Amino acid sequence: MTDLLYSEEEEALRAAVRDLLADHCDAPGVIARTESDTPHHREAWKALADGMGLAGLLVPEAKGGQGATHREAAVVLEELGRAVAPVPYLTSAVVATEALLACDADDLLADLASGRRIGALAVSFSVAPGTAYKVVQHENGHLHGELTGIADAAVADVLLVPADDGGLYAVDATAATVTPQVSLDLTRPLATVTLDGVPARLLGDAEPAVRRALTAGAGLLASEQFGLADWALTETVRYLKVRKQFNRPVGGFQALKHRLAQLWLEVVNLRAAARNAADALATGEDVEVAVTVAQAFAAPVAVHATEEALQLHGGIGMTWEHPAHLYLKRAKADSIAYGTAGAHREALAGLVDLQAP
Repeated sequence: MTDLLYSEEEEALRAAVRDLLADHCDAPGVIARTESDTPHHREAWKALADGMGLAGLLVPEAKGGQGATHREAAVVLEELGRAVAPVPYLTSAVVATEALLACDADDLLADLASGRRIGALAVSFSVAPGTAYKVVQHENGHLHGELTGIADAAVADVLLVPADDGGLYAVDATAATVTPQVSLDLTRPLATVTLDGVPARLLGDAEPAVRRALTAGAGLLASEQFGLADWALTETVRYLKVRKQFNRPVGGFQALKHRLAQLWLEVVNLRAAARNAADALATGEDVEVAVTVAQAFAAPVAVHATEEALQLHGGIGMTWEHPAHLYLKRAKADSIAYGTAGAHREALAGLVDLQAP
């Protein structure tokens, strides 16, 4: 039977990541970054990737990585979700890295694992695993076309681009035109990538690489969504214990107790689903079912938890200075990332041979 509890090593990793993020990604700092032209926190990324070696968790030691599993990467993503950290971990250390693992590109893999370079898969952030995605035109070793909704493209050094000949190509990001798009989640900005005859290097077949990358992205996104929901629940309970109305703590009112109890049930169930998806990715067993179950469940819970946090914090929760809005925006953006909950429920029906509603 699979053990989904956290190991001692995973708890030690969590503590180390949480300490680092407490130093680098405090709420006022993250809010200030979202108002600037550089929302990404490069110093925090350097500390995570270079200082702690976390960018290479999914990369075998023989290829320059840490040789860990998706379970450890999931723990990192839980903490990044708790801090709404504006770093390209999911997009570079998980999605782009998984795409490269499916190809023969050990030099690029080592660069991403060490944090020397940041990678981004040039597939729209909303595309679900196994579904159609947009490609660009390949002509004599050069690429032409436009791709929209690419997460963290603005901070990427190398773009992994699928082309119409079925290949996945590496493109130097400085050769492409990356135009920021207006995105709801200010901590994970989207961009349009325009390629106008840009030289490209063939890495391998796009279809299996993109499928593998998006499956891992969707599965581990659930851990980030759990981090968001857990922060929302913890902070809301803490606030309601100290906030007083009619000379008694607001948390003592029966109606709010019921809302928080319901939320707690949802959050612990999300943790189980996210852990199961991470374990399935690590072992390679029942991956598709575990990932679709986690994603079908995760988005509604993360959105509900962050909405409750905003509402139950009252007036202060509505202000720009309080970080609740960052969590709600990230949860809403994540709810359509790598496929909506509805799309995953439909996919799950096919996987387990049940009729979709």
